[in-house]
Amino acid sequence: MSNSSISITVKLFAAYQEAYGTSELVLELPNGAPVKAVCDRLISERPELKQFRDITRYGINLIFVEPDTPLQNGDEVVLIPPVSGG
Repeated sequence: MSNSSISITVKLFAAYQEAYGTSELVLELPNGAPVKAVCDRLISERPELKQFRDITRYGINLIFVEPDTPLQNGDEVVLIPPVSGG
């Protein structure tokens, strides 16, 4: 990993977990990338997730954050789409 990139852990839930078939990913992103860049990357890899782009909530290290919140090396990110059920 270079000084221009960071490594983060992404916890996947609901539709994201179903699309990837796993509950966790480790990604390398540019230093200073906003948390919404994680969602953008996952959608670019799994276009079926596009419907969730504008309704996904973000968390970094167990705290809900805004989409433009910058990431830091070692952060744990959660993407939480709306869930249904009963």
